[in-house]
Amino acid sequence: MRSLLWIALLLVAAQPVRSEPIQTLAQAYAAAWQRQPVAQAVGERENALRARRSAADALTPQPPSIELGGRSDRLNSDRGVMEQQVGLVLPLWLPGERSASQALAEAEMSALDGRMAALRLQLAGEVRDAWWGWQLAGNEQALVAARVAAARRLLDDVARRVAAGDLSRADRHQAAGALAAAQAQQAEAEVVLEAARFRLQTLTGQLPITAGPVAEPLAGGMPGTELANASADASVLESANAHPLLRELQTRGDVSRRSLELTRAQSRNNPEIAVATRRERSLAGEAMEQSWGLALRIPFSSGARNEARLAEANADLIESRLQFERQGERLGSERTAAQAQLLAARKLLAAAELRVQLAGENRGFFAKSFRLGETDLPTRLRIELEAFEAERQASRARIHLAQRISAQRQALGLLPE
Repeated sequence: MRSLLWIALLLVAAQPVRSEPIQTLAQAYAAAWQRQPVAQAVGERENALRARRSAADALTPQPPSIELGGRSDRLNSDRGVMEQQVGLVLPLWLPGERSASQALAEAEMSALDGRMAALRLQLAGEVRDAWWGWQLAGNEQALVAARVAAARRLLDDVARRVAAGDLSRADRHQAAGALAAAQAQQAEAEVVLEAARFRLQTLTGQLPITAGPVAEPLAGGMPGTELANASADASVLESANAHPLLRELQTRGDVSRRSLELTRAQSRNNPEIAVATRRERSLAGEAMEQSWGLALRIPFSSGARNEARLAEANADLIESRLQFERQGERLGSERTAAQAQLLAARKLLAAAELRVQLAGENRGFFAKSFRLGETDLPTRLRIELEAFEAERQASRARIHLAQRISAQRQALGLLPE
């Protein structure tokens, strides 16, 4: 019995752990970021930059070295001539090189943070696109399923009335054709939904919950406070240049500027100072004499090589500045377009909701008249189709409004919350 219990426990432990399905846009984004290779490697990149910062804080630009040497006449005259030399070579910083190296290391740390923020925003855009595509597909599938159920109920009603002699067989065929058309739409909607779910699952690595019709404009993981704070966020970002894409270019420009300053300081190879001691004797039997030496080596400057490095650093700085200006112009246009699209989405939702209200009232009127025999089946089918299209347009308008809010936050450089 105990053996069976242990076997059961091992089987349970061997089962793969199932992660909870994602339910909000923020959860989808967090899961997608954890799957990014750059997110896994950012720790090692930070370690490399910290090591580079420590190297810039060192007393010498390169590690010291030891020189060992000796001289003897043992292989020729063998008169006992001997010389032994030990020296320590210390590289020296050039004027301004150490401070420039430290500033460059700090700029590279900031550039890494800016690059991570830009990559996060880029991934947020992909996740948002996949998320709202999945919401639209799920909403369409749910609406078509409701239409299939309504068409099936109508077909049953028509079949009973045909059996009672109130309607003709042609009416039953029309109702059956409407059901078949709805079932065909349902099959197409399921294919689109599976494709959208696969795309989102590829990004997040998790299975999302089943999407359904959206009843509120901010459903699907969008907090209601985000829209209220959108204008305030826009003013803050515009005044502080806090957009992640602008911050990335700004930090890259800072790295280029610091690299230019370091290149100017490194006009030649590093000088070296050497401290050495020498023990020697002229003939065998004489006492060993010890002496000390101090040497300074100053390399000549290489004009052509230094000019090439300066030109490359200047080119990087000019390119980063122009990219910063162009990116600012593009982001300003995106914010303006996102605001205009958001206003249009609100107007579209208001019109769609009014159409749903009118179509619902018409559906009730004609359903009653159809039961009383005052309306024919083609008119009833047309009214049902109009009501379904009105509900579809309103539901899509709700998701479209939430999508436009999400797009506005993307244009502002804000991550899903």
